Amino acid sequence: MASRVLSSERCVFRPLPAAFSRPKSGLRPPTSLKPLRSDCSRGGGLDLCRPVGLGGRREWQLGVSALARMVPFAEEMKDGEGKGDRVASGCDGEEEAFDPAMPPPFWLAEIRAAIPKHCWEKDPWRSMSYVVRDVVAVFGLAAAAAFLDNWIAWPLYWVAQGTMFWALFVLGHDCGHGSFSNNSKLNSVVGHLLHSSILVPYHGWRISHRTHHQNHGHAENDESWHPLSEKLYKSLDSITQKLRFTMPYPLFAFPLYLWARSPGKTGTHFHPSSDLFLPNEKKDVITSTACWIAMVGVLAGLACLMGPLQVLKLYGIPYLIFVMWLDLVTYLHHHGHNEKLPWYRGKEWSYLRGGLTTVDRDYGWINNIHHDIGTHVIHHLFPQMPHYHLVEATEAAKPVLGKYYREPVKSGPLPLHLFGVLAKSLARNHYVSDTGDVVYYQSDDRLSDAPETESH
Repeated sequence: MASRVLSSERCVFRPLPAAFSRPKSGLRPPTSLKPLRSDCSRGGGLDLCRPVGLGGRREWQLGVSALARMVPFAEEMKDGEGKGDRVASGCDGEEEAFDPAMPPPFWLAEIRAAIPKHCWEKDPWRSMSYVVRDVVAVFGLAAAAAFLDNWIAWPLYWVAQGTMFWALFVLGHDCGHGSFSNNSKLNSVVGHLLHSSILVPYHGWRISHRTHHQNHGHAENDESWHPLSEKLYKSLDSITQKLRFTMPYPLFAFPLYLWARSPGKTGTHFHPSSDLFLPNEKKDVITSTACWIAMVGVLAGLACLMGPLQVLKLYGIPYLIFVMWLDLVTYLHHHGHNEKLPWYRGKEWSYLRGGLTTVDRDYGWINNIHHDIGTHVIHHLFPQMPHYHLVEATEAAKPVLGKYYREPVKSGPLPLHLFGVLAKSLARNHYVSDTGDVVYYQSDDRLSDAPETESH
């Protein structure tokens, strides 16, 4: 069926150009994909492809968090499918209500084509300059706090240093995506140094984060902050339910996630035999776990040398602030918008449709400090793009994205408004239906402050 629009002048249908035919997803249908060999090439220190299990089946997908060229995939609509195949305006000029669950009228390749070519270029010297900047700031703050050593300076230090730890994490995250540089060894070395210093197992987290990018927006296969099914949610004891959805406890979830993942999922980021990893990734996981253990040893040695209280003040409390930043930012990438945003299953899910449900956020002064990680939609669609091009790329892509892009609420110097957004979402977004390929969050009235379900 040809896609059509209503003319506002004559109020009649006219065909759209072929280039605007509506795809059902951003990827080829599985029947058109050739199986990839199990010894897929590696680039940027990451697998370019890997098998991913969906619903008991093996589906071959792009390793989108790896250094790879994006290929324009599309799935043509079948005859007779009319859902979402029109963008219309009434004769009175009023537009129909926008449904974010409709398959978008553009392909991934069209978004990519709208972005300037230089936005894909990686400059390792520029990337390293951010590392130097952040490391100097970390040591400078620690030296100043130790020198002043008074209870007026310490709280300011904890917030500032915890924010810098978060900035280090974002740079290590870029190494994991291969967006730091085209040199896989440089990415691995820098990633290990940055992530190990803040007690994150580099390869373990990199691999699970790759799974998140490959399945973002999928109600079951997503890896990070994905919704619980109603059955799973109701199987949790009341204390677990309350801790998961009551402030401030979710802001301290990351260390627990590293050890035991989310409810309904098994494995750990530290053990090479975890079901998070493929057999050929075991050495990587062992290396990262060894580096993590080494950092624990360094901290223990410093505690013996300086005293446990000093290590707690210089490192322990900033680490907790860093964890709070990570949980706040990553949760709000996928929750808390003021309109209902879908999660998908089965044939309704695609890489593009899942990515379009992510949300950009404005963090005021923190945008530059944490390397524009709040500019998240384009990052999710093209994770191999360097962070210093994300803002420009987003502006270039907006005309293509249209209403599928949601402008972030402007922040003051500090993003204090986001804590209210977080609390509201946690109070209302608890689980999704066990059935259906397009689902929305529902509320548990015992935890909700409002009877109506609000979107994430």
